[in-house]
Amino acid sequence: MSIGPVLAARSKILQRVAREFDRRATPILKAAWMRFCEDESKWLEDYALFAALKDEQGNGPWIDWPEPLRRREPAALAAARKKHSAAIQQRKVLQFLFFHQWLSLREEARKRGISLIGDIPIFVAHDSADVWCHPELFFLDSNGSPTVIAGVPPDYFSATGQRWGNPLYRWSVHEDQGYAWWIARLRSTLNLYDIVRIDHFRGFAANWEIPAAESTAIHGRWVPGPGKKLFDAAHQALGDLPIIAEDLGVITPDVDALRESLGFPGMRILQFAFGDDPKAAEFRPESYPANCVVYTGTHDNDTTVGWYQSEPGQDSTRNLDQIAREQHNVRTYLSSNGSQIHWDLMGLALRSNANTAIYPLQDVLGLGSSTRMNTPGREQGNWSWRFRWEQLSQDVEQRLRLMTQEAGRA
Repeated sequence: MSIGPVLAARSKILQRVAREFDRRATPILKAAWMRFCEDESKWLEDYALFAALKDEQGNGPWIDWPEPLRRREPAALAAARKKHSAAIQQRKVLQFLFFHQWLSLREEARKRGISLIGDIPIFVAHDSADVWCHPELFFLDSNGSPTVIAGVPPDYFSATGQRWGNPLYRWSVHEDQGYAWWIARLRSTLNLYDIVRIDHFRGFAANWEIPAAESTAIHGRWVPGPGKKLFDAAHQALGDLPIIAEDLGVITPDVDALRESLGFPGMRILQFAFGDDPKAAEFRPESYPANCVVYTGTHDNDTTVGWYQSEPGQDSTRNLDQIAREQHNVRTYLSSNGSQIHWDLMGLALRSNANTAIYPLQDVLGLGSSTRMNTPGREQGNWSWRFRWEQLSQDVEQRLRLMTQEAGRA
């Protein structure tokens, strides 16, 4: 399996950095590295070996590795650690340098009164060290392939649902182990961020189970998740959990009840507030509880300008009449002509009762659909937009500051 040219070029540079670490690192940095290896050994050793083996196997998935390695036979792992000791050491160095630099960034942000929000997906990739090292925690067949996979049924984003392909958890095994794997995952994430947004929170109440042989997400079923038990165990081990629950999509009363019992804020999306769906009223500011986070749109939505100006074909779930009604509804609600729709929705978010308001940089800059970050269900062409520093003009800065001050959120 080949990798892209950017990854290949960066990989060469990083390999050189790792090779020269012992020679160039200061005694203080080396001591910090040794502490990191000791403190993070529970995941670092397995990850470094996994990464070294991926390189040896041409970056191919672990499911295609020789059987002794695929099945993690002790003798094969011991031989691999000896054979790839240099590559394993280099992987550890790179992980250390990332964590060292990131935590320095986090400390600098704290000094400036800035909190970092990070994202943790509920599921992990099949081709990952997590699944290779802990196959008992996932629904896999005797060869290591998933028997059922994750996704969501047909919804606002896709008429055939979303077939994500991630292996699903054996929640009963997690419970038997005291949710140790999840606690370790949350602990590591909370070391990186001040607040964690858990993607697809509804999966903890129930997740959409799709037989692995199905080509779409249409033919699946809801199966129960771990519910409150997982978070109670995490709270006991980690203390207060600064979590935002991504509670979008097909949300049933049990999902709301779970989130509310845990005290986690949910999410409200202003782009969902003006359509034909009976649930649209839930996304209008007058219905917001204080304990929620309002977004103009998320990484999965079009930009606000793109959403407002969209045409049939850009979004298969909306026809011409629906788009026209949404445009009319939002203009009427805002008493606006729509010419500055991005500022209108950002101002609406700021004036809402939600205790936190978030908007993508594309909305701050008033950019259209060509800068959309992600289109769910589309495999290519996502996550490619980059901003330029000159776009962050003084006019944009001043207007954003003024809006924030007028809303009492400065």
